[in-house]
Amino acid sequence: MTMTAEPGLAGLQARTQAELAPRLMAQLQRLNWDADRLAAHQADRLRALLARAIGGSPFHARRLEHIDPARLELADLPRLPTMTKAEMMASFDEVATDRRLTRRRVEDHLRGGGRQAALLLGDYVCLASGGSSGQRGVFVQTISEYADMAASLRRNTIARQLAAGRSPDGMVIAMVAAAAPLHTSRFLADATGGGPVQMVPVPATLPLAEAVERLNALQPAALIGYPSRLAQLAAEQQAGRLRIAPQSVAGTSAMLTDATRTAITAGFGVPVINSFACTEGLAGQSEPGEPVLTFATDLCIAELVDAHGEPVPDGTPSAKVLITNLHNLTQPLIRYELTDSFTARPGPEPGGYLRATVEGRDDGMLRYGRVGIHAHAVDAVLASPAPVIEYQVRQTERGIDVAVVAAGGLDQAALTAALAGALRRAGLPDPEITLRVVAAIARRPDTGKTRRFIPRRDDAGAQGEEG
Repeated sequence: MTMTAEPGLAGLQARTQAELAPRLMAQLQRLNWDADRLAAHQADRLRALLARAIGGSPFHARRLEHIDPARLELADLPRLPTMTKAEMMASFDEVATDRRLTRRRVEDHLRGGGRQAALLLGDYVCLASGGSSGQRGVFVQTISEYADMAASLRRNTIARQLAAGRSPDGMVIAMVAAAAPLHTSRFLADATGGGPVQMVPVPATLPLAEAVERLNALQPAALIGYPSRLAQLAAEQQAGRLRIAPQSVAGTSAMLTDATRTAITAGFGVPVINSFACTEGLAGQSEPGEPVLTFATDLCIAELVDAHGEPVPDGTPSAKVLITNLHNLTQPLIRYELTDSFTARPGPEPGGYLRATVEGRDDGMLRYGRVGIHAHAVDAVLASPAPVIEYQVRQTERGIDVAVVAAGGLDQAALTAALAGALRRAGLPDPEITLRVVAAIARRPDTGKTRRFIPRRDDAGAQGEEG
């Protein structure tokens, strides 16, 4: 493969636009595919992925040595072995299909990336993600492969513009998310910032007043960002300091609670879109104001399974999701475990794309001796229809310390009692609950994210943050 010299930001944007435009047009056509057309596409892409993985990745060649990609059917996918983030990172040098892409080389590139997006070896997009577990993952793909992901994140927004009779050309999208380009939200904004549809970063780490000033200058047609930050901006809009009129607002990268959704809708006067996007390649988006997301499973197959890896029926929350990324042939992710809980919600009419609600990140277990309590027991209370906008839970010796950001009118005694009841029902006798109302939750300076649940064993080093 012939590599070009690493471009500057303008060169990166030009290359991204050249790759993105045809992929976006193709993906817009796929939105109306039926189940049979989608399944045929998935099967073709799966065979290509397996052939590349077996031929170029020693890690996958060992695991898939008895597989003939040309004869594999989509129904055979569950027979393939799963892979975890820990396995992928431990064997990174053998997972990638380009032998030059060593973990050290990619990590060095990420450390040297600073504040400007750049390509490794003139062709590779390098990204990092911690997820809510805090475990670091590193992901690599060519700029053309990344353009497929970028198109999947834009296609619904563009389709809505076209359906409304508006041209997307000249559209400005404000991305209120990560500050550093090693994270996909910022890299996407930087790489696609020079096209007819401009995505402009407004990092969540900016002081609120500075973010308001920048948004007032941009006057974006669409606003995408962390739900808790969008709620803050909605309050600024209601106070008259922020003066924008976005046609759409979408939350991403964190759970969109009922209270947050209500606050954002009240502030901007438009129903909120819920979206899901992970660095590993799975993306989904709801219709405005709706809870169910439709996932781009033409690009990434998603299997909803229980703790033992068995499929769960529609309407049942999964313990995890196994994804098979069909567009990234550089770092094959085949039945890769995401610690997320999805619930399939098929529509009234048959269709091929996965429709599901996202219950939020699986933050693992809080363990008190022999008693193990799933974080969802606490999350279900805090995510209920109450004025809680954001929260962070730190495990203590005999209970939890909860910091909440509230919109006002919070009944602290009732919430404390509800949390205690949830822990008692989960098996912890006489739990001790500390509830604190705070102005903000501490965040990482590079991403603006925060870790939602912190078990006691992580207290020494986690500092309430995620990557």
